[in-house]
Amino acid sequence: MSKKLQSKDALYLGSMLFGMLFGAGNLIFPVHLGQESGALVGLAVVGLLISAIGLPFLTILAMGMSKSKSVTELANRVSKKFGAVFTVLLYLVIGPLFAVPRLASTSYTIGLAPFIESSHQGHGLLIYSVIFFLVAGFLSLNPGKILDYIGKILNPAFLLVLGLLLTLTVLNPMGQVGQMMAQGRYAQQAMATGFLEGYQTLDVLAALAFGIVMIQAMNRLGIEEPGELARGMVKSGAISIVLMGLIYGLLAYAGATSLGQFSISANGGIALAQIANHYLGSAGSILLALIVILACLKTGVGLLTAFSEAMVELFPRLGYKQYLLAVSLLATLIANAGLTQIIAWAVPMLMFLYPLAIVLVMVTLLCRGRAIDRLYYQWAMALTGIVALIDGIQAMPELAWLLPLKVLASTFATYLPLSGQSLGWIVPSLLGLAIAHWQVRRKAS
Repeated sequence: MSKKLQSKDALYLGSMLFGMLFGAGNLIFPVHLGQESGALVGLAVVGLLISAIGLPFLTILAMGMSKSKSVTELANRVSKKFGAVFTVLLYLVIGPLFAVPRLASTSYTIGLAPFIESSHQGHGLLIYSVIFFLVAGFLSLNPGKILDYIGKILNPAFLLVLGLLLTLTVLNPMGQVGQMMAQGRYAQQAMATGFLEGYQTLDVLAALAFGIVMIQAMNRLGIEEPGELARGMVKSGAISIVLMGLIYGLLAYAGATSLGQFSISANGGIALAQIANHYLGSAGSILLALIVILACLKTGVGLLTAFSEAMVELFPRLGYKQYLLAVSLLATLIANAGLTQIIAWAVPMLMFLYPLAIVLVMVTLLCRGRAIDRLYYQWAMALTGIVALIDGIQAMPELAWLLPLKVLASTFATYLPLSGQSLGWIVPSLLGLAIAHWQVRRKAS
């Protein structure tokens, strides 16, 4: 007999979800957003909260409402081929290609690099990344313990040490936000730019994967009835997003006020290190190292677990431990490219994959989780995919062989509403739903 979710368990599950979602990007991107948006930090944070909190929460809700047991099952509503390709791309992005190696490179750059001489940085990153993935891999060996590791141990410790630093930035700010000039795109499109910055957290993509982890955790608590699972997702998701929203706002505020003492940094990791050193000196550097290592370690455990379990489902010829070893080794290699390079590589893929994930979630919510005519999914995803591909091409580094494609993409995007804000996929997705609705009604008549 299925149980009901108790308040204590909802709190632990919310803590676990927050712990899995809040990792490397969630620490560094809000700080950099604060520095670049300056006096417009409030508008920028609103945009960030929509894409980095609101959309992941809707994603968790969609997973619960659709009663999907995997990302593939949800994406199969478009077609089986789409489901397979989308799932593999999603798990590669949140797994060994971008998100997982970024955890090691971010925690090293912020936490340990300040203590190591510049001539030894390469060796330091290599040694650290090996140790990081050995620890994260060990903690991921038993997926059934993930609630205990993250929800009850790693996440409370992380919140304690991060809370100390953020309290100091509020009580004794380095500057006045209203006196800081917004930079670049933030000066003209603060909210839209903040929205796009939320892509870098990867949280919509991760929420699709972690939604399955949440359902499995509730199953282990004896909660199996679909309605109770959906209610549990809402309760735990609400706890998670409240925590995330509060911390995002404080991190962005810390970044904006830091301009009273420092210039804009190359990335939020450098800025966060400067802030910690300003308030606490060498002790601040040690505190920050603890904060970022805990943040990245708990998210690493969640991502390694989600990736390995998904690969077993998709390609069962290998076992969970074999996939865990493979993803840990590949992530270790990629992590040594460095934080700035990993971020640059991630942007084109995110510009392509993120709109597809958002539209998949929104169509699922619009149909309230029920199975509906595939045409709604197929038309919306097809038109969204065309525009998302254009945005991805435009975001690629300047390579000679890509120039003709980039010129064509730029010309096409000129005529799309909202393309200047890299949100040109919104109108085509709505058009796709309208076409599908017309075709469905035509078939019915």
